[in-house]
Amino acid sequence: MANITLSSVTKSYGAVEVIPPMDLEIEEGEFVVLVGPSGCGKSTTLRMIAGLETQSGGTMKIGDRDVTTLRPGLRNCAMVFQSYALYPHMSVRDNIGYGMKVRGVAKPEAEAAIANAARILNLTDYLDRKPGALSGGQRQRVAIGRAIVRDPDVFLFDEPLSNLDAKLRVEMRVEIKQLHRRLKTTMVYVTHDQVEAMTMADRVVVLRDGVIEQAADPITLYERPANQFVAGFIGAPSMNMLDGQIEDIDGTLHFCGPAGVQFALPKDRVPALISYVGQPCVMGIRPEHTFDTGGTGPSVEIEVVDIEPLGPHTMLIGLAAGAKFTGQVAAGTRAEPGERRQIHFDLDKLHFFRAGDGRAIR
Repeated sequence: MANITLSSVTKSYGAVEVIPPMDLEIEEGEFVVLVGPSGCGKSTTLRMIAGLETQSGGTMKIGDRDVTTLRPGLRNCAMVFQSYALYPHMSVRDNIGYGMKVRGVAKPEAEAAIANAARILNLTDYLDRKPGALSGGQRQRVAIGRAIVRDPDVFLFDEPLSNLDAKLRVEMRVEIKQLHRRLKTTMVYVTHDQVEAMTMADRVVVLRDGVIEQAADPITLYERPANQFVAGFIGAPSMNMLDGQIEDIDGTLHFCGPAGVQFALPKDRVPALISYVGQPCVMGIRPEHTFDTGGTGPSVEIEVVDIEPLGPHTMLIGLAAGAKFTGQVAAGTRAEPGERRQIHFDLDKLHFFRAGDGRAIR
């Protein structure tokens, strides 16, 4: 078990810099998830930690060892890939133990390690089966078992659940979290799925174009996003954004936006927003903080584009003065495309961002 320190780590392909200088500290025993859109540099960062990609600059430490120029086999990292990479002609037992066999580990020691990994991953009854006789989730557990027997300082996961169906993904998320609690080993996990990131991580690192936009625990990311990008990326469906500006009307601060949106701001938001009077800004509200009945507070009128019945509630997807707006309404709500609906929102759940750089206003 070890911490990981990236200090001004960069990665370039020729003249193209894909990872600008990055500083990141991952604590010993922490479960950190790197998340972001495709091409943001999350897998490249993971592969640099593993030594599978050569960093172009900066230094990297695992524990107290400088591994900047160390080859992958000497870093004591175990990596689990998106593809299971199992040998189809070998049993589960042989797949898990193959690395130990290559390293010349004594048979009794290897058998004990295999049995321990199988017990942890509930694979004991499958040790004599071949991968073709296993489900996708079981195959992924075999790949994880192969990593466990290495007794690594760090586990690295590169989108390991991407090939599984939705039900198996949920089950495997739980299993990997339980594995982390049992082993208490440092884990770095890459995914493009922000729900995966939110449900699994001790801390989520949100990347965009190789830059860390915010690194925080999941609830902080959700409730206090650092900027408009993080606010829009974290949460499903995405946060609604409305352009407008802060105005002082008869001594009270108001947000004035499109489609006739105008409302007084809560008094506790005044200290942060008063310096933005007369300036453009962006208001954000998550769909789960909206409603369509019994509302006396601020609202926006949308033109319905589509409707998504989801069981416990329904999503109305529409346009508010040309801006996409999704409202969460009561289960069983019916609406037709082109219909106009008034969507109310919770004043206490509003977010505000600067129009220029998208930074959160607090």
